[in-house]
Amino acid sequence: MTSTTFHVGSPIKIAILAMGGQGGGVLADWIVDMAEHARWWAQTTSVPGVAQRTGATIYYVEMLPESEVEAAGRPPALAMMPTPGDVDLVVAAELMEGGRAIQRGLVTPDRSTLISSSHRSYAVGEKSARGNGIADSNKVIEAGQAASKRFICVDLQALADQAGSVISASLFGAVAGSGTLPFTREDFEETIRRGGVGVEASLRAFALGLEAAANAPAVPARVDTERPAPEVPDTASHPRIRKLLDDLRQNFPAVAQSMLVAGLRRTIDFQDPAYGAKYLDRVRALCKLDEQYGGQAKGWALTTAAARYVAVAMAYDDVIRVADLKTRAARFERVRGEVGAKSDQLLYTTEYMHPRVEELCGTMPAPLGRWVENSKFASGLLGRFCRKGRFLQSGTLSGFLMLYTLAGMRRFRRSTLRHRIELKSLEAWLRLIEETVPVDYDLAVEIVNCRRLVKGYSDTHERGESKYRRLIAAATDLRGRPDAAQRLRELREAALADDKGTKLDTMLAEDLKLAA
Repeated sequence: MTSTTFHVGSPIKIAILAMGGQGGGVLADWIVDMAEHARWWAQTTSVPGVAQRTGATIYYVEMLPESEVEAAGRPPALAMMPTPGDVDLVVAAELMEGGRAIQRGLVTPDRSTLISSSHRSYAVGEKSARGNGIADSNKVIEAGQAASKRFICVDLQALADQAGSVISASLFGAVAGSGTLPFTREDFEETIRRGGVGVEASLRAFALGLEAAANAPAVPARVDTERPAPEVPDTASHPRIRKLLDDLRQNFPAVAQSMLVAGLRRTIDFQDPAYGAKYLDRVRALCKLDEQYGGQAKGWALTTAAARYVAVAMAYDDVIRVADLKTRAARFERVRGEVGAKSDQLLYTTEYMHPRVEELCGTMPAPLGRWVENSKFASGLLGRFCRKGRFLQSGTLSGFLMLYTLAGMRRFRRSTLRHRIELKSLEAWLRLIEETVPVDYDLAVEIVNCRRLVKGYSDTHERGESKYRRLIAAATDLRGRPDAAQRLRELREAALADDKGTKLDTMLAEDLKLAA
C-alpha cells in the first residue's frame, strides 16, 4: 500500500457518496470505529438527498489524532459537512456518484484521492428517457482522472458479489489498498470483526477490494459500452422456433441477423411463435424493398433498422405484458438477490398500480372497449376506479393470482382494443415506409427510426406516441426535399432530447413558415 502525508493539526476529511441500500453509513461507521480504537478523534455526519434512484446520501467523516488534540489543550471543532476543495478522500459507491462528487467540487487535483466503483445503477431519468438516456461512463472516468490527485476506479460491486458480501466491505478494502489513511491492514480487519455481522464474507470482499485498489492502474480502464450482439442459435427446443431460426439464417442479410434474433425472441416472448413468424414476414417485405433499391450498398440500413423497430412496435407494453413480467419467477429471484434475502426469509414486493381508463378499455374485446370509451356513463363509472393509485403485494396469494390472471389474458390479446389500435398504427407506419423507399431511401430509414419514441405504457406511452405522430406527419411533408432525411433526423433528436416536446414544436413551426 502507498501512503499519504497529511498536514499536522489538520483533520483528515473524507466524503462518502452512496445510494440507499449501498451501506454508505456502514462504511462511515467502520472508519470512525477504526479511528477511535486507534486513539483518534472522529466524527461522522450525513446529508440525505434524493438526487438519484432511491436517494443519494453524502456521509462525511473528519478525524484527528488524539495526540494533537491533547497538544492543543481543547476539543476540536469538526465540520458537519464537506466543503468544496477541502476533502482528502472521496469514496463513491457507484460511478455516477463519483461524477456527482466531481460536479460538486469535492474532488480537487492538488489534494483529493477519488475511489469509485466502476459499475452503474441507472437513474430513473436514464431509464425513462425517450431514447438511449444512459449517461456516458467514460466521460466520468475522464473527468475523474483530470479532477483528482489520484483516481482508483474498479468494479467493487462485482468483487462484493464474488465474495458473497455487500459493496461497503469492498469499498472499505479499497480505502485500505489506496494507502490514504494511516492505519494498518490489521486495523481495518479488526474493525470488521468487531461489527460481528457477516464477518467472513465481509473480510473476503475487503481483501478483494484491497488488492484491486493496491494494483489499480494509474489511468483507469475505459468501460466497454457496446453490448455483444446475440448469436443465431443452432438449436431451439420448439420445432416452430427452430424453423424460424433456419429461415432467419438463410433468407436475411448477415449484418441484420443479430438484431433479428433479438426481435424474434422479443415477439415470441410477447405472444407466441406464430407472432414471431409474422414479425419475420413484415421485416422480410422491407428487406425485399431494401434489396430492390440499393440497400446492399448502404449496409442494409433499412433491414437492420426494421429488425429492431418492427419488434418494438409489435411487442408493445400493455397491462397484460406488465402483469406477465411482474409474476415471472426470474423477477422474484432478481429482487431477492438485490435485497440480499436468505432462502428461509419471506419477501413481499409491493407494486404500485395506477391504470387509466384507456388501459382498462384496452384489455377488453375491441367492440366492448370502444363502446366503454365512447360512453360517457360507462367511462365515468370505470374512471372512479382509476382516480388514485393502488398498492398490491405480488408476493401474497391474492395479489399474485390477480396479476397472474391478468397475464393469462395474453391468449386473448389479438382480440383486444389495444391490439387493434397498435396494429392499425403499425400498418400505417409500414405503408409509409414502403411508399418512401422508392423515392428516398435515406428518408425511409429515418422513418423507421422514428419508432424509437414510442415506449412504455400509460402517460409515458401517450407522450411518446404524440411526438411520433407529429414526426410521421412531418415525414410526409418532407418527401421531395433534398435534405428530407437529415431534417427528420434533427426533428427526431429534438423530440428525444425534450420530454415536453417544446423544441420539436418550435422546429416544426419553422418548417411550416418555410413551406408557406
